[in-house]
Amino acid sequence: MRVLVAGIGNIFLGDDGFGPAVVRALPPPGSPGVRVTDYGIRGMHLAYDLLGDWDALLLVDALPNRGAPGRVEVLRVDPDAESGSYVDAHAMDPEAMFATVRALGGTLPATTLVVGCQAESVAEGIGLTDTVAAAVPVAAAAVGSILGDLLDRQEV
Repeated sequence: MRVLVAGIGNIFLGDDGFGPAVVRALPPPGSPGVRVTDYGIRGMHLAYDLLGDWDALLLVDALPNRGAPGRVEVLRVDPDAESGSYVDAHAMDPEAMFATVRALGGTLPATTLVVGCQAESVAEGIGLTDTVAAAVPVAAAAVGSILGDLLDRQEV
């Protein structure tokens, strides 16, 4: 099984740097089919990488503050859902990146998940708020659990 774990977010905008912080906290992948990469705001780079043959994609990202800051959630993405066609090579909007993959002739993996954390502040500045920083190990454990489930499923 080939799984891409993609940390996304802007480290210069406070809690938006959650994805990169989580992928830095992950241990090295224990399986040769797992790749963990900090994409930051390089959506085009991620889109090109997704043209490869991946069985699963785990995006790790900050979520818009719609609930309790620091809450970690795992969300399933419908890989067949259509999104806009706006392409910005220097931004990291997942819907735009998904549209770019499709525009390049690729498809998203059938298993596409987001491990996200409700942001507290995305004001300019480097570093996560204390609330979101405390969620980094929780999200790293969630990524590890999901990877374990995906890899176990492969062996069945």
